[in-house]
Order: sequence, then C-alpha cells, then structure tokens
Amino acid sequence: MTTIAAVRDVVHAARSRGERIALVPTMGALHEGHLALVEAAHEHADVVVVSIFVNPMQFGPTEDLARYPRDLDADRARLAEAGVAAIFAPTAEEMYPTGAASPTVVTAGHLGTVLEGRSRRGHYDGVLTVVSKLLHIVAPDVACFGEKDAQQLFLVRRMVRDLDMPVEIVGVPTVRDADGLALSSRNRFLSGHDRRTALTLSRALEAAGASADRGVEAMIAAAQGVIQSDTGVQLDYLAVVDPATFAFVGEAHHGPVQVLVAARVGDVRLIDTATFAIP
Repeated sequence: MTTIAAVRDVVHAARSRGERIALVPTMGALHEGHLALVEAAHEHADVVVVSIFVNPMQFGPTEDLARYPRDLDADRARLAEAGVAAIFAPTAEEMYPTGAASPTVVTAGHLGTVLEGRSRRGHYDGVLTVVSKLLHIVAPDVACFGEKDAQQLFLVRRMVRDLDMPVEIVGVPTVRDADGLALSSRNRFLSGHDRRTALTLSRALEAAGASADRGVEAMIAAAQGVIQSDTGVQLDYLAVVDPATFAFVGEAHHGPVQVLVAARVGDVRLIDTATFAIP
C-alpha cells in the first residue's frame, strides 16, 4: 500500500473485527533487528502494520539520504514471511503533500539539540513529525521501537505522553550479531576491515559496564580507553544519562544509567547503547 487511504481501510476493517493494531515504523533495508520489532508487535496485537518510509525530514543536507539502502521487494518478502498484515510504503509526496521543506513540525525541544541532535541538527524534529503522522494515520494500540536509538525512544515516548496520544510505545532490545555488533541497515556499507573495527563500540560499552561499580567517571574512562585504542574509530560522543530523564548523570548518581556512543568507522556513522546499574 502506498496511500494513506488504503492503510486506513485495512485498519478500519481490523477495528470492525475487534482486533488490536500494532505499528512498526521503519525506513526499510530490513534486518533481524526489524524482525524482532515485528515479533514484539505480534505479541501485543492481532494485526501488524509495518511502514517503510525513508523520511527526508530527518536527514540533514550533508547526510546520506540518497545513499540510504533501499530494497522494497526484499523487505516485502521478509515481512510476508513474518506474518505482517499490511505494509505501508508511501512516497514523500503522499506523506508531505505541501513539501518536506515546509510542513507542520513537531519539535523535540532542547533534548533534540544534544547528543545525536547536536550532530544531526533537526534530525529529531523530522523523526517526531513523521512518527506523529504515522501514529495518526494508523491509529495503533501499540507501536514498537528499537532501544538502540535510546534518545529517539525517549523522545517518542515523551511526545506521546505530552500530546495525549492513545498508543502504548514498546521498546524492543537491541539485536546483535554473534560478535556483539548492533544490527543496523548501514552495516552493509562497512568493509571487512571496518566491520571488525566497528566492534570497538560494543566493546567500549562492555568496558563501561564492567566499571559501573566504580561510578560514572570510571565508566566513561573505561569506554574512552577502548575507543582511543583503535585509530579507525572517530568518536562523535560518549555519554552516560539517566534513562528516566535523559539528563547527564554526575558522579553521585546511583541506579540505572544508559551509556550512549556514536562514532564514524570509515565513512559509516554508527550508534550503540547499553543500560547498566551503578550500585
């Protein structure tokens, strides 16, 4: 389906049967991480709708919108095997009839300007705008998002709460390859050497977790030590935040924390995150 009207017809029919609806928003180029979102959606609803839309609003002028991987036929085949009832793959014109450069925008506020938002100005405004549109189009009971982009998940949950949207947001744990690399559609652009180098991110998170009993500064130092040991990794940011507020935590913090890392390996930008507890 490529039109809003068509996906709404599917949802209306499911509602008339008394069925629950789940939405899995994606940008396509699907991998096992996306299929984990679909599996979680099946656990929460009778009918799963997957959107495939490479959203131009969340890409900056120097980012990889044109290069972003697209394989709609393969995506459709994988989703059919996964029992997805409806695939919504609109064009940019369908989603932004007045143009992606001048739509009504949902803003992420201050949190949209730090960490990932500092490096990708306007990124989260674009994310929240398209997610808001998809939630209004599909009107799901549940929507599933990956925990790897912890900042995105936090902002989507905050938007849903602040705008009183009647949907439950479900976070799904990051899926990793056997060697620990977090799955990403961009991983396909890594050379063999760069893919091995990319493991530095997950090793840095492991080092941070192993140092949690010594506090935040020790966690950061341990992770930085791992990253600095590999000259093939260009660090963008490394941060420790409180998952309840997404505020940076200080040395006196005790309890759950999320460690966030973003870096460029070769010409591919990757992010990763993990949650630990400081005793």
